[in-house]
Amino acid sequence: MKTTNKSCGCSCSTTKNLYNFEVMAQGGKPVKLDKFKGEVVLVVNTASKCGFTSQYTDLEALYKKYHDKGFEILDLPCNQFGGQSPESDAETTQFCQLNYGTEFPQMKKCEVNGAGELPLYTWLKAQQGFKGFDEGHPLSKILDTKLRETDADYDKKSDIKWNFTKFLINRQGDVVARFEPTADMAKVEEAIVELL
Repeated sequence: MKTTNKSCGCSCSTTKNLYNFEVMAQGGKPVKLDKFKGEVVLVVNTASKCGFTSQYTDLEALYKKYHDKGFEILDLPCNQFGGQSPESDAETTQFCQLNYGTEFPQMKKCEVNGAGELPLYTWLKAQQGFKGFDEGHPLSKILDTKLRETDADYDKKSDIKWNFTKFLINRQGDVVARFEPTADMAKVEEAIVELL
């Protein structure tokens, strides 16, 4: 039975998972996420001019290493954090392919917070809230200071804090982990391997 969910505005079953949502491909065609049924998926909001953009190297390495075992990356460029993804969709893809050799598909640029956020992100954030930046990363303190300047209680909200926040989805379509951009990519890989 399908019902309209007021929190995300989508028409989805009462037991929601990744497969109840869709995103837009770069050309504007809807991509139903049930196409990922049975696969492990990493959902990540990206940007081309960010201090974390070099993570594209790690993401592509993960994709090449595990794609044949049922691993997918859902790349959703976003320009909401410091205007760090200003290019067109096509220019962003070209940049990533030329500089990082990315082969995983990139979706249409989207919003992950606020009134215009994708219903997918409303659901993701409800499943896994913010638990803090990773200690020891050189950018953790900088991000904390920057975010606290505009919202003293930013850390008590589930909003996406910055580019390259990652959500890990298991083969049943459920969110099992959230990784902030400061997370050690080796830990992200360990979590992926556990699900494959």
